[in-house]
Amino acid sequence: MSDISLSKAVRSNLLSLQSTAAAMAKTQERLATGLKVNSALDNPTNFFTATALNSRASDMANLLDSMSSGIKTIEAADNGLKSITKTVETMQSTLRQARQDKSFKTGSYTVDVDAIGSSTIKYLTFTGGAFGAASAQFALNDTPATAGVASFTFGAGGSLDTAATLDFTVQVDGVNQTVSISQADVIAVGNGDGTIDDAAEFRTLLASKLTGVTVGGTGTTITLTSNTTGASSDVNITVPTIGGTAGSSSVTAAAVGLGSAVNGTGGQDAAAGTPKTVDTMVTQINNNPLLNDKIRASNDNGKLRIENLSTSELSITGVNADGKVDGTTGPSSTTTVGGNDVRKNLVKQFNELRDQLDKFADDASFNGINLLRGDKLKLTFNETGTSTIEIQAKTQAGLPTSINNTALGIDEVFQEDFDSDITLDAKLNILSDVMGKLRSHASSFGSNLSIVENRTDFTKAMINTLETGAANLTLADTNEEAANLLALQTRQQLSSTALSMASQADQAVLRLFG
Repeated sequence: MSDISLSKAVRSNLLSLQSTAAAMAKTQERLATGLKVNSALDNPTNFFTATALNSRASDMANLLDSMSSGIKTIEAADNGLKSITKTVETMQSTLRQARQDKSFKTGSYTVDVDAIGSSTIKYLTFTGGAFGAASAQFALNDTPATAGVASFTFGAGGSLDTAATLDFTVQVDGVNQTVSISQADVIAVGNGDGTIDDAAEFRTLLASKLTGVTVGGTGTTITLTSNTTGASSDVNITVPTIGGTAGSSSVTAAAVGLGSAVNGTGGQDAAAGTPKTVDTMVTQINNNPLLNDKIRASNDNGKLRIENLSTSELSITGVNADGKVDGTTGPSSTTTVGGNDVRKNLVKQFNELRDQLDKFADDASFNGINLLRGDKLKLTFNETGTSTIEIQAKTQAGLPTSINNTALGIDEVFQEDFDSDITLDAKLNILSDVMGKLRSHASSFGSNLSIVENRTDFTKAMINTLETGAANLTLADTNEEAANLLALQTRQQLSSTALSMASQADQAVLRLFG
């Protein structure tokens, strides 16, 4: 082509036409892609800035997926928590229903005074029911009895160091009570000098430490008398020892009169007396701490009515086949009183609800994460990983925990647990504490859910901002580009016309050869 010579006018018009064609191609590309910056050649600054903004927006968009999954994980835990809360509320209702139910079974028996007689002591023996495998006896005769007593002679006494203690055990009616007397005790209840000076001061110290006994005596004699009477009434004392750091303490076992163990004289029942009246039996049964929370007695038109305060069957020995109380023993002299069936059925309901509570906790998972089982959910909020949140069920002390029966302290119940209103009240108090824990967990999860949802909305807004900013740098104005294309098309037509006119001027030379 370099061998062809074009006139200046033709060449000029040809270059103009080529330039217009290139501009039209660029404009058409912008209209086709919608971008005014399609590569770094178009505008390096805008191209790389927009690329960085779009990359960040893409990274943040990837984080939205984990945030959305995290929201569903928290929602799954909240669903389980709501079901657990409803279950605990139903368990509370079950306990309250048991607490209010008083449909205890009773048995009424005629007291056969002649059969009881006054020659020997005869008893009613209670087994089963609230007594369980143990048993309790109730004497049908008036039986005067003495109390168990332990007596010893006080010695020289002595002083105790700050770090020293005088330690020994007093057994009252078969139950051990540990006594530990410190210098602070001596100062507080004695005469303030830290020294056990005499028997009177030691009596005061013992009285402040012991229950179920009366501390007495005169002079140097000290007596411990059981507050009960009968064959089981007894008081025994072990040899004291000095605990802690003895230092210069001068108190010894012999110094307080207990150089050897003191085995008290046990209370003994006197000879049998006359048979008790029904009213006396009712009063004594209902006032006996070993009986009154397990059975209840009343006068049923002259008969002794025994109410079984238990869900288990109560056996009463001392009632003959005719339903008369005569104090005889043997299989033919045992009758039974059924247990409270309503409370027994409520025990089963309570345990079934308890079992469902754990199942709700086990099933409240999403994508393999269960916050109610103590799993940890970690979410990243920004593309650099510097903003994160860890979501996990925790105790008030901040330690990871599960939300199930074991962690909440809800134990399986047994029939004997529903025998006593006191036990039921204790169970209700436990469930009340459980409700507080569940509300605390729900509040924590709700707060975390709010944080993640707010962060999700923020991330979506940031992605929109970044993509809009990138678009402002690279997007073409289609109206402007369309107008440019129309102008370029007009210019192309004009250039073609000008090129044609320039060619016609060159053709004028041909006329000279005509």
